Amino acid sequence: MPEDRTSSETAAPTAPAAAGGGFKAWLPIIISVVLMPLLAYGVTEFILLPQLQKGLGIKTGSAPAEDKAKDSSDAKLDSVPLPKLLVNVAGTMGARYLLVSLSVSGSGSDFKANMQSHDAQLRDMASGVLSAKTLADLEKPDARNLIRTELLNGFNNILGDNVVKNIYFTEFAIQ
Repeated sequence: MPEDRTSSETAAPTAPAAAGGGFKAWLPIIISVVLMPLLAYGVTEFILLPQLQKGLGIKTGSAPAEDKAKDSSDAKLDSVPLPKLLVNVAGTMGARYLLVSLSVSGSGSDFKANMQSHDAQLRDMASGVLSAKTLADLEKPDARNLIRTELLNGFNNILGDNVVKNIYFTEFAIQ
């Protein structure tokens, strides 16, 4: 005849209860909390910031000797004024105009003579670039920099050999 067994006797033997928590259970959380900020700092400092600075053209950590060399190279640049360029603003049917005076800086042994001999071509090219601008183009925050870049490229195409290094606006008036 079968024996009567209690429910505790019929249950399978169980392993002893595991100790609650412990260091091993917290280890992944501790590693995450410590390593994630370090990883974020490393990526920002050594990957993101250098890429942003490179993209924006920002130079960091320049030595004083480099600054002196840069200043001396700027001193070698000749500057030629290109006064009073008056053009109609595009899209205004002649009701609005733009008055611009420039100072063109460049290098080369005969930079000033080259600028004077190509004065008509340079003025024509500059007038063409400026008269193509609408009032909306001229009111943009970076309008002067865009115009400066277009003029710089155009002047270098006319004069050749990238002799024009910078263009400064001495007057810029829209009326």
